[in-house]
Amino acid sequence: MNYLQRILTARVYDIAIESPLDRAVLLSRRLHNQVWLKREDLQPVFSFKLRGAYNKMVRLSTNELKNGVIAASAGNHAQGVALSAQKLGCQATLVMPVTTPRIKTEAVRQRGATVLLYGDTYDEAYTEAQRLSRTHRLTFIHPYDDPDVIAGQGTIGMEILRQLQPFPDIIFVAVGGGGLISGIAAYVKQLHPKTKIIGVEPEDSDAMRRSLAAGHRIRLAHVGLFADGVAVKEVGKETFRLCQTLVDEMITVDTDAICAAIKDVFEENRSILEPAGALAIAGMKAYVERTAIRDQSLVAVACGANMNFDRLRFVAERAEVGEQREAIFAVTIPERPGSFKAFCQKLGTRNITEFNYRYADTKAAHVFVGVQVENREAANRLVHTWVRAGLKTVDLTHDEMAKLHLRHLVGGHAIDVRNELLYRFEFPERPGALMKFLEQMGGNWNITLFHYRNAGADYGRVLVGLQVPPKEIPTFNRFLKRLGYPWVDETQNPASKLFLS
Repeated sequence: MNYLQRILTARVYDIAIESPLDRAVLLSRRLHNQVWLKREDLQPVFSFKLRGAYNKMVRLSTNELKNGVIAASAGNHAQGVALSAQKLGCQATLVMPVTTPRIKTEAVRQRGATVLLYGDTYDEAYTEAQRLSRTHRLTFIHPYDDPDVIAGQGTIGMEILRQLQPFPDIIFVAVGGGGLISGIAAYVKQLHPKTKIIGVEPEDSDAMRRSLAAGHRIRLAHVGLFADGVAVKEVGKETFRLCQTLVDEMITVDTDAICAAIKDVFEENRSILEPAGALAIAGMKAYVERTAIRDQSLVAVACGANMNFDRLRFVAERAEVGEQREAIFAVTIPERPGSFKAFCQKLGTRNITEFNYRYADTKAAHVFVGVQVENREAANRLVHTWVRAGLKTVDLTHDEMAKLHLRHLVGGHAIDVRNELLYRFEFPERPGALMKFLEQMGGNWNITLFHYRNAGADYGRVLVGLQVPPKEIPTFNRFLKRLGYPWVDETQNPASKLFLS
């Protein structure tokens, strides 16, 4: 009841709009439910974050405003704080990770705020902002773990229940630190407890899901960088307390599903959400597929649209896989005239989206092929067709190394390479990041393969082959620990054995 009162008296409309609740006609038809999108991407800073930031700052004393405020943010909260400071006439300092998309840092500077880039993650920026707050006596504006911030975000729930009657059956909400879902749930559950509140997180940034399952807050060692707006290692104390009581379920989705959701919203209304902004839509689709619910009223909060343009190439590349409209295979065919034609005949009328091949030996050829399909069932039927024809087939549709690196590599099998390890790394895309990687690796081992690909100016990926003698494995493991970047051992990956080893 305390939060209900806070939300009803929240000061947000000095600066925020009551965002529309748009019916998603195409998604409704496809999912056999009534789908509604809460368009927080249409706010003045293209994100819901200004609600909580302003509701907190408008309640500060004159002296607190005079001294100035500081916040840590991956981008959207920073824009909300900057716009609020501009409205209230105070100075704002925003500490942002160096991985923050440029579109977000420039938007903050244009509001007259000071931007300090620090650390690779939100948590590092948060620690620095707290230090500066103490040193310079600046008021810290927390992005999610503050009752006034939570109440500001809760006005979204108030608007949904006012805009849609009968009340929705389920509301899907993206979760990072938990401020948005806590605010929405605090209001909705008081007025209509039967409405389910379902949180959605990326598979590689699921701090809330793990925390709720464990019964206490879990701190993640690493978080994924694709959905940077929710890349939080540890959820808030207050948001965790509220979610324990008010949230019905947490689900996770992968990168491909997020990309597909971005495409879905573009096809609906020609707007482009950022990855975190499309999380709720991706989660809604996954939930409908899993539960087979029909004829229910579903609301997904489209919570942000601060997307770097150059990330769109990655989104477009992965959306078809996420929508289950493209499948990727490795197929072994006989190395003789007519084999390729016979292989294509097995495809029937399906369209080939990609085809990579390099001569390996006189007996067999390994083909990397992308095929348009209607759904996963169609992809499975295609595999069975090839197998029945005597063609060895490996489905690589969900193989990250194959999708990120292998399809872009040229070359083929290395001849007479011994003690080769194949590792995939992911690191923040910042000046010197690749050089740091190479310096940490040093000259200890011979590099047999090196493939680097930038994925939209926010994080880099490297696939590396190294000759590491067995006696040097302990030294190599110490290198991995010292480096501190997320890594995956791909030495036994079936795709690498077919095309690279």
